[in-house]
Amino acid sequence: MERMYTLPALKYGYGDLSPVLSEEQLSLHHQKHHQAYVTGANAIFEKLDNARRDGSDLDQKATLKELSFHVGGHVLHSLFWENLCPQKNAKPPAGRIRDLIHADFGSLERFIVEFSVAATSVEGSGWAALSLCKKTGRLLIMQIEKHNTNVYPGFSILLVLDLWEHAYYLDYKNDRAAFVKQFFSIIDWDVVASRL
Repeated sequence: MERMYTLPALKYGYGDLSPVLSEEQLSLHHQKHHQAYVTGANAIFEKLDNARRDGSDLDQKATLKELSFHVGGHVLHSLFWENLCPQKNAKPPAGRIRDLIHADFGSLERFIVEFSVAATSVEGSGWAALSLCKKTGRLLIMQIEKHNTNVYPGFSILLVLDLWEHAYYLDYKNDRAAFVKQFFSIIDWDVVASRL
């Protein structure tokens, strides 16, 4: 079992999500920003391992808060890359995920409206996510701040959208709403459905 994180490979090329995301935007986001979370988490793992081996003390509160940030960044980015696909391969949700969306939101159009409002109104840097409550079977939208605040514990994350400026600024400048609108044209709903 791998005891450290690695940057996951993408299932598409850096230019394959164009025109929604340019090759420059996607490669910078994946190779630099996501890699920074992987590197940060692994450095904390080493710090924890060394302290435990040496019997030395750490500031647990600060260390674990930083670890949560980096692990959250890595996990959410990994989910994000997986739920994207080139526009030519995108198709509407089908089967159980479609049925759940209709049951909980009334229609796909209503889900898109609610998800878009949540995404455009995330305070500062963060994420919008569609999640599933395992207890009730309900779909719920999360506004995740940073990578680790406002997460519903134990809920399965089905779909995520990165709303940190590094996710869209090269292509959309400060127009987050335009990025959110285009996001729906590159969702791999088969991946989202598989997360159920």
